[in-house]
Amino acid sequence: MAGPASDYHRGDMDIAEQNATYKLVMGITKWGSLYLAAALLALTLWFCTEAGFMSGLIAAVVVIALGTLVLRDKKGGAAH
Repeated sequence: MAGPASDYHRGDMDIAEQNATYKLVMGITKWGSLYLAAALLALTLWFCTEAGFMSGLIAAVVVIALGTLVLRDKKGGAAH
């Protein structure tokens, strides 16, 4: 006996929602990791060293600035 007929046809689905969800999750992961690393650096320098609050804040701002330059989406870059 043959199985029941299915409405599924390989390659015919619109995957726009899955693509948007994937990009959202990757963006949250990327930027969240950057800000978490900067926060940990600032707090470590503030509380665990003699550097103090301002040194921790400056280091965190530098990490965020450099991370933003490295992690931003490139225009005209190769799509993965």
